[in-house]
Amino acid sequence: MSKFLTASIGRKFVMSLSGLFLVVFIAVHLGLNLLLIFDNSGDLFNQGAHFMATNPLIKIMEPILGLGFIIHIVWSFFLEYQNWKARPVKYAKKNMSGASSWASRNMLVLGGLVLVFLIIHIINFFVKMKFTGDPLLAEVTINGEHMHNAYALVSSAFINSAALGIFYILGGILLGIHLSHGFWSAFQTLGLNNKHWLNRWKVIGTIYAILIAVGYAVIPLYFMLGLYK
Repeated sequence: MSKFLTASIGRKFVMSLSGLFLVVFIAVHLGLNLLLIFDNSGDLFNQGAHFMATNPLIKIMEPILGLGFIIHIVWSFFLEYQNWKARPVKYAKKNMSGASSWASRNMLVLGGLVLVFLIIHIINFFVKMKFTGDPLLAEVTINGEHMHNAYALVSSAFINSAALGIFYILGGILLGIHLSHGFWSAFQTLGLNNKHWLNRWKVIGTIYAILIAVGYAVIPLYFMLGLYK
């Protein structure tokens, strides 16, 4: 096992598995966040956030999810370092441009920018909801059940700060670009492709990446443009 993990294919295998795990989480997370724009009362989003915060299975999955992020991030830097060490001379940029997409040549940079976005997101919302609290999270009662007003926290952030909204729009776009290569590349590394399926995975990955980018970008836009009124 140790030899497999230190080999090039083993390192890429770990990256692919952790990446696909996060692909699923990103889609689920977006589904929950889109409740912000489907119900101006905030009840749907608050119920969804409350379910995610109190469900025993979700609580078990949280540390696994955190581990998945850590593995994917740390392993990406490790993989890039190993590739850099094994590279005797720098590849000609001209040749690289013809052989691969811009996203594939800049996955580490894109991943780093997405990491910055993730850290800001955690500070703005996750930490407040889970640990420090916030006045906007004052309890509300929905269908007889008490829960935090997560809708007020998130919506107020985008309503009161255009800069934060723009940051989230850019973050969604960067995430989409990162996924446009990472999605199909993961299936290729895992061997779940052939001459027919590789192109199919690329098309599916592009569609998925566009939906994720648009989905995450439309949420701050919804509040910035005053469509919640």
